[in-house]
Amino acid sequence: MTRILIADDNPQNAELMEAHLDGTGYETHVAKNGEETLAVARDWKPDVILLDVMMPKMSGFEVCKRLRADPATKDIGVLMISALDQVTDIERAVDAGTEDFLTKPVHKIELLLRVRALLEAREQTSEVERGLAYFRRVLQGH
Repeated sequence: MTRILIADDNPQNAELMEAHLDGTGYETHVAKNGEETLAVARDWKPDVILLDVMMPKMSGFEVCKRLRADPATKDIGVLMISALDQVTDIERAVDAGTEDFLTKPVHKIELLLRVRALLEAREQTSEVERGLAYFRRVLQGH
């Protein structure tokens, strides 16, 4: 089952995203701050993280940088979500390592489409990596 971690300190925002994802077959979990997000990401191994930018203890930008620096979490798809909508905020998110960015308020269809796109990209990357591993084994055998 596909796992989605919702990282948002605002309970109403987290509930709304859970409601948007309800009925999709995704398993969800909520983290309330940056430190909790990193711990859950390592232990629960989500496929995608919906990451709020403005959180206590650690911003979403810093969380994303740390996710990318950790071999155990570097390949998790990250969709940053924020009320910030300036081009510089989006650039900071991309520099931190996010694959996508949504501004609040989050609309259900847009969220579902972005999550699906991240999951499809992740699956394609896995297929390419499996193919490369196969060819390496074949080449080593000859």
